[in-house]
Amino acid sequence: MSHSSPNKTFTIQPGGQLSGAIRVPGDKSISHRSIMLGSLAEGTTQVSGFLSGEDNLATLNAFRAMGVVIDGPHDGKVTIQGVGLHGLKAPTEPLYLGNSGTSMRLLSGLLSAQAFDCVLTGDASLSGRPMRRVTGPLATMGARVESTEAGTPPLKITGKQKLTGIQYDMPVASAQVKSCLLLAGLYAEGKTCVSEPAPTRDHTERMLKGFGYPVEVNGATACVQPGGKLSACKIDVPADISSATFFMVGAAIAPGSDITLQHVGINPTRIGVINILRLMGADLEISNERDIGGEPVADIRVRASKLKGIRIPEDQVPLAIDEFPALFVAAACAEGETVLTGAKELRVKESDRIQVMADGLVTLGIDANATEDGIIIQGGALGSGTVDSHGDHRIAMSFSMAGLRAAGPVVITDCANVETSFPGFVELAARAGLSIRG
Repeated sequence: MSHSSPNKTFTIQPGGQLSGAIRVPGDKSISHRSIMLGSLAEGTTQVSGFLSGEDNLATLNAFRAMGVVIDGPHDGKVTIQGVGLHGLKAPTEPLYLGNSGTSMRLLSGLLSAQAFDCVLTGDASLSGRPMRRVTGPLATMGARVESTEAGTPPLKITGKQKLTGIQYDMPVASAQVKSCLLLAGLYAEGKTCVSEPAPTRDHTERMLKGFGYPVEVNGATACVQPGGKLSACKIDVPADISSATFFMVGAAIAPGSDITLQHVGINPTRIGVINILRLMGADLEISNERDIGGEPVADIRVRASKLKGIRIPEDQVPLAIDEFPALFVAAACAEGETVLTGAKELRVKESDRIQVMADGLVTLGIDANATEDGIIIQGGALGSGTVDSHGDHRIAMSFSMAGLRAAGPVVITDCANVETSFPGFVELAARAGLSIRG
């Protein structure tokens, strides 16, 4: 891991409530893409609201290493001097992408179409994550991307390959695979179409259009053709709904809470958490809806309410895949049983999120049973104890919010990665009313 203090610990004293109006950091997915597309655009792109966590900085540094002049981030502002679709230069050493699966999967598509060779590496965690889901279809297009025998990083990409567009039916819904192939498709002869079995986030398609590159979307299929260009633009990155989720859950479970989350991205492919919390009986009010750079944005007000356990509809699972750790905490505080199925993908995230959350909830006295593709949680009273987050930022932040309803202190170990996705989490949570030390 590249972070400095692997044994960073959070300590949460029980009680408290969340209130006020806050803006959580920018959306990670959109921040990644703003750097990638801004670099390939013609002209100067200005980004505000950029999330300067380690994952997004890995993307930024990769493009710097390929000759793109990028100023910032300063207070979430980044200025990118675009080099056009064919202006990237060969990096002098392997591109190190830290813990960022998004960077690696999207770049593998983009870089398989360039005139130079390069190698993509990552930290221990990223080096264990599956890459065949992108290297397979890229090979069909004519790319040369080699991984280890296990199908994991490092990825060795051989340039100067002639790519041909394909029609790809994704076996598993994955925005990263879709984005990877669409980016390669900008350079491939003919049309590249990707069809998904279930809707996934569509930030790449929206931002390509925002930069003036035509994307054809029909139902579950997105297509691009080569020959277009990206024109520089301004991007105000929406606040990340995944980061807002911790506060939404905290306010829903802590009596007396009333919090407003400002400028949150409410992309229809990401609002599973809103739909699921509403099904559980949460009091959520959405206002001030507007459109910023192709992305819908709104303010979300959440007040405490009595939650009830539900069977989570499987069609909501891909729309809430990153939000489940926090939703499991909501389920622990709800009346009755919550059942999740169809979420096998959670086992191959930064940690096995199903098992790690189940273990943590059991430590805090909740009856939680991991299943092959989900979990069964009986709502109950949260106790006190020490939970291992296994270096997974979303686990750490989810259990932090559990402290609002715990009977005694909750201690969470291995929290250094929180800074990666949510810089300033401890300070912001404390300001909103959580008794947290980190």
